[in-house]
Amino acid sequence: MNIPLSDLITALRSHADPRKAGGMEAYMKHRFPFLGLQKAPRLAVTDPFLKEKCRENAVDWDLVSQLWDQPEREFQYTALNYLWKMKRQLGKADIPRLKALIESKSWWDTVDSIALLIGEIVRRHPEVQADVLTAWIQDPDLWVKRVSILFQLKYKRDTDTAFLSKAILANCTTKEFFLNKAIGWALREYSKTDPDWVRHFLSGHTLHPLSLREGGKYC
Repeated sequence: MNIPLSDLITALRSHADPRKAGGMEAYMKHRFPFLGLQKAPRLAVTDPFLKEKCRENAVDWDLVSQLWDQPEREFQYTALNYLWKMKRQLGKADIPRLKALIESKSWWDTVDSIALLIGEIVRRHPEVQADVLTAWIQDPDLWVKRVSILFQLKYKRDTDTAFLSKAILANCTTKEFFLNKAIGWALREYSKTDPDWVRHFLSGHTLHPLSLREGGKYC
């Protein structure tokens, strides 16, 4: 029998640890309230519920929405945990909903997880890259732009370097920390696969010092 979502919410709140919440909130620059549940105890509470939910064939976007609407950050983490468990059920039609999550309660901890999740979708539905993510490169929202830079982070030799170059060069004049950090991170990660390509790219383009420092760390 499925555990009601209200029971899950109550269970998470009943395990709140105010002593830890303050430190977690400080780490996230006090952008969000926390219950004070670190990963292991949070998963101990949520896994039985999610195990039952994942028996369903389709993603329950109402569940995701209700979790996302809760104020404490652990609920957004639970929504993302659920989406990762259901990643094989996600497809092109779900991209607008994922974009809405990127744009809501935006910070690196949720956005980067969604970026990798979108990377999983693109592997199975490569047309999403041209049909959707090309436009994200110049989206008004900096977090959406960040996803266009990072979604290939785990692709290694499957990385589309032409697309990565386009995403980086369209955003490399920004002063936004989280975009310059993403550029450096993407280049650093790809340098583990093809350091020569990254060295050539770094030498051939003018990037922010943060991107240069991060991108050239291993090459």
